[in-house]
Formats: sequence, C-alpha cells, structure tokens
Amino acid sequence: MQPPASTPHFRNRSLADRCLAALDDGLRTVFTTARAARPSPAAGLAPAELPQEAVREAGALMRVNHVGEICAQALYQSQALFSHSDALRQHFEKAAQEELDHLAWTAERVAELGTHTSHLAPLWWAGAFAWGSLAGLAGDKWSLGFVVETERQVEAHLASHLDRLPAGDGASRVIVDQMKREEAEHADAAQAAGALPLPAPIRGLMRMAARVMTTVAHHV
Repeated sequence: MQPPASTPHFRNRSLADRCLAALDDGLRTVFTTARAARPSPAAGLAPAELPQEAVREAGALMRVNHVGEICAQALYQSQALFSHSDALRQHFEKAAQEELDHLAWTAERVAELGTHTSHLAPLWWAGAFAWGSLAGLAGDKWSLGFVVETERQVEAHLASHLDRLPAGDGASRVIVDQMKREEAEHADAAQAAGALPLPAPIRGLMRMAARVMTTVAHHV
C-alpha cells in the first residue's frame, strides 16, 4: 500500500479523527513500501560497477537520506494536522506528496545498493512528528518558518552528500540532486507564504537533532 502523507482526508474532520488519520499515515510511512507518483531520476541509468567500499558508503548515505524523508513525512503530517488554515494544510499536503516520491526513490536506491533502511524508523518518525506538532501548535507563520529552516538545513545536508557520494555512483547522485532542488523549492514556497524566521536557539536545536539523526542512521 502507498503511504499517503497528510492526505486531503484531513479536511472536514474532527481533531480526533484527524489525529487517527495522522497515526494511520505514520504507520504506512514506516511499515509499508512507498510508491512514487513520478519515475526516479535514476530510471534508465545503466548500473555502475563500484568498489565494495564505495557501495557501502553510498548505501549508508542513501539510508540517511531515506530517514530524512521519513522525517519529512512526519513533519508535514503533524503540521497539516495542527494547521489553522485549510489553505496552509493543502500547502503541506502538496509538499508531502513530493516528499513521498523522495521516500520511494531513496528506498529503492538503498535496496539496489544491497543494504537496509534504518532499523530505527519508528523512532525517527515519532521524533519528527513531535517537532512538527510543536511547530504547528505555535501558529501558521511559525510553522512555515519551521519548514523554511528545515528545508534549508536539508538542502545543505544534501549538498554535502553530493560531495561525499562516490563519483561513479550516478544513480544516487541524480536522485540526491533532484531532491536538493525540490527541497529548495519547498523552502522558497514556505517563505513566500509568510514564514517567520525562527529564533537562533531553535535553529541550533534543530541542527543538533539533525546531527544526531544523521550520525546514528549512517550505521543503524
């Protein structure tokens, strides 16, 4: 089954019903295989012969990116849940659908590299859902500011992965490059929608949490 992120079934329902729908979306995100609406940017590329060490490193980096997409689903699910505006909820739902493609692309690439997705996926989802819920409860403009900061940090993280991925791993590189461009678009859209800049301590906490996640997910 495809795990629909922050789907339109959130509208016209009570908060309790929307909470149950968010939990259902989360279970699908973590425990089912995502199916992309768009083909992977790596579709049609000939498989590359890489040294085993390069394959391991690429697999670990793509596992981290897959965790990032699990977190993205949780963030948009929770922010849509607590949004005060139907228009903003639809904004989050649209972004989440694009992130769902990223989730599917990274999962597919992890499998192709012969490694596993993170064993701590439920923990990553729960932590990100908590962050997104706090942002949503703070108000729509702060929630949009949280999106801007998150996506800017993710964009920088993906840029670092383009530097670290093996030069011969064209498939992983085109996926990460496409994701990087779309994360920047999400940040720009949130900025244009009226985002407020987050205080420096919050930005620092976000960077710290991301550093823990990326370090642990690289191995587990």
